[in-house]
Amino acid sequence: MKLSRALIGGLAFSVAGAWAAAAQDAPSAPPPKPDVKTVEDWQVRCYPVQAVAPCDMLQEQGDKSGRKVLSLSISYIPSMDRHAIIVSVPLEVSLPKGVVLQTDSYTSPTLKYRMCTRDGCFVQAPVENDLVASVAKSTGAGRVIVVGDDGKTYPISFSLKGFAQAHDDMVAQAKAKATKQPPAQAGAAPAQH
Repeated sequence: MKLSRALIGGLAFSVAGAWAAAAQDAPSAPPPKPDVKTVEDWQVRCYPVQAVAPCDMLQEQGDKSGRKVLSLSISYIPSMDRHAIIVSVPLEVSLPKGVVLQTDSYTSPTLKYRMCTRDGCFVQAPVENDLVASVAKSTGAGRVIVVGDDGKTYPISFSLKGFAQAHDDMVAQAKAKATKQPPAQAGAAPAQH
């Protein structure tokens, strides 16, 4: 449990810290925009900031009216050799039931919601590397299974097309960004121990 809190806290702190640093450099500047690469039905996004998880892979699904009904983001944390997942679904879900990811050959454990905002309810959790590997080996479509506050089960489909390739690309970029050292500040004194 402590690892989960540290990981999620680290991710949130890293992103918030990067945006705050960018804001200090240019007070009216918006958050930095990621470099985005499309790999079939997935987007691989890497941010130009120092972060615990500098890259993620993302897929969003909408309903017929264009309203977003699913956002699925998986990131890789090189320093911990772990993955984290963020799943966003609309409001009016049963919070105690969480969500389950399901493919033709894999069913995840229940992933618990961390928070809800006016934009939806969110799962933010570290996940075992085996979960990502199992999804990568699957074919066809995946589903995020949610339970509505009416007690009914609602599967929200997402595509697995390009999942494995997007994952490999995202991990490679995250590792490359993690190995880069931040530029040394001119005239900075060495750290005293």
